[in-house]
Amino acid sequence: MSEERKSREKRGYHHGNLREALIEAALKLIDEHGSDGVTLSEAARMAGVSPAAPYRHFKDRNSLMAAVAEQGFEAFAGQLEHASAKSNNGPMQKLLDIGEAYLDFARKAPSHYAAMFEAGIAHGSSPALSRESDRAFNVLRTAATEVHAILPPDRRAPALMIALHIWSMTHGIASLFLRGDTARRNLPVKPEELLESGVIIYLDGLGYSGQT
Repeated sequence: MSEERKSREKRGYHHGNLREALIEAALKLIDEHGSDGVTLSEAARMAGVSPAAPYRHFKDRNSLMAAVAEQGFEAFAGQLEHASAKSNNGPMQKLLDIGEAYLDFARKAPSHYAAMFEAGIAHGSSPALSRESDRAFNVLRTAATEVHAILPPDRRAPALMIALHIWSMTHGIASLFLRGDTARRNLPVKPEELLESGVIIYLDGLGYSGQT
């Protein structure tokens, strides 16, 4: 083992940051090879530790990916909460602002996004991951509830259904047009413009009149 590798391994254990180093290595592997390219042994190699070292923190590859996803959802939820808090132009605009924050996260954090949604990790695989995932969705659900309250009673969908529809639309745009890999599709308009037109058409079908 090289002196540099010994130094990194010692530093990881001494400072208690091996877990974070492995998460960072996993993110780099996702960026280079996709989520399927993450293994504990390769993460260990990139972190400069022995193949056995990751098992001090992660029982298997899925637990490492769950930690990456948890980190992503924590940042994601914070970004959505910030967008919701600063939006002050009515319920529909709040939905759009949250949706744009969603797209922005997918654009700027593609490796986290892949771990969160494309790595096959169950969101109930750990309490922390479940908590942060629910926290993110609840931002959208709260905004959908505000929209639901101003829709005509005879045409509006349940608030949860509205949230799921908007989520599906936003996630579809992010996954198709903002991917961090070569499967990203070309789009003749900005993703945010596609989202805005889709939300307007959707809410118009539910009788939204533009009131705030």
